[in-house]
Amino acid sequence: MLARRSLARAVAQPAALGAAPAGARNMATLREIELRLKSVRNIEKITKSMKMIASTKLAKAQRAMLAGKEYGNANKEVFAHVPSDKPTPNKLFIVVSSDKGLCGGIHSSVSKATRRAIANVDDSPLAGASANDSTVDAASPIMVIGDKSKAQLTRVLAKNLQLTFNQIGRDIPTFADAAGVADLIVQSGVKYDSVVIVYNKFVSAISYEAAAVEVKGEEALKESNSFKVYENEDDATKDLAEFSLANAIYAALVEGHACEQSARRNAMDNASKNAKEMIGSLQMQYNRGRQAAITNELVDIITGASAL
Repeated sequence: MLARRSLARAVAQPAALGAAPAGARNMATLREIELRLKSVRNIEKITKSMKMIASTKLAKAQRAMLAGKEYGNANKEVFAHVPSDKPTPNKLFIVVSSDKGLCGGIHSSVSKATRRAIANVDDSPLAGASANDSTVDAASPIMVIGDKSKAQLTRVLAKNLQLTFNQIGRDIPTFADAAGVADLIVQSGVKYDSVVIVYNKFVSAISYEAAAVEVKGEEALKESNSFKVYENEDDATKDLAEFSLANAIYAALVEGHACEQSARRNAMDNASKNAKEMIGSLQMQYNRGRQAAITNELVDIITGASAL
């Protein structure tokens, strides 16, 4: 009887000053999970919105890409019949990317392709070209369109970088953008035998691959025996080289823009799925923690009542 009264007084006494309640740890953990759930739900809303925006932009970008490919096809027909009669190792690389991220590894693909081409490895994007066109000098100059690939190439090929462009391709690229880039390249005074444009080739709405297209320079056209049969004037050859460069840049810009929107849509779709899975996992963890806290409180109540 005495022991029972002593236990009842001990239960009735208030907790010591500064001591945490028994369920304080569970409550803190539940609060953290609840805040994290709210954060992940907000992220899911953002990724879903970005996916919808990218899907809308992709449809427009694909229409522009189909129209822009006509420019690239015209170039290919011209230069397919103008092979180089001597090695042209001094190539100017133009890497086509953009300033925006959140689109997977689309920027690193063109950066890696450029590094492989300059290293003359077996899986270089120029491996399928003729022997005179496939050789690349390690000191070949590089110009980059877009800040993302610029940051990547600066770490490994900083000495090769000659010129960079940004704020191009924020919306659907136009021929005026390509012509402006081509004009600055010609005025830069960089010496090269030919221009190699490295860009992302659109394969389907869910895939792309790094590709390269070569454009002959003015001197290469003049020295080509296949091109001499046309007996063009020097001014005409110069204009043809500049216009062909603008055509090729425009085709690469619109196709790269379509790949970027496709990659961003796929990246946001994957992010939304991951967020949904994380929400389910956190919700389960929250429910289990809440149930455990309620069970502990019931046990404390029953224990205290039975002790009285």
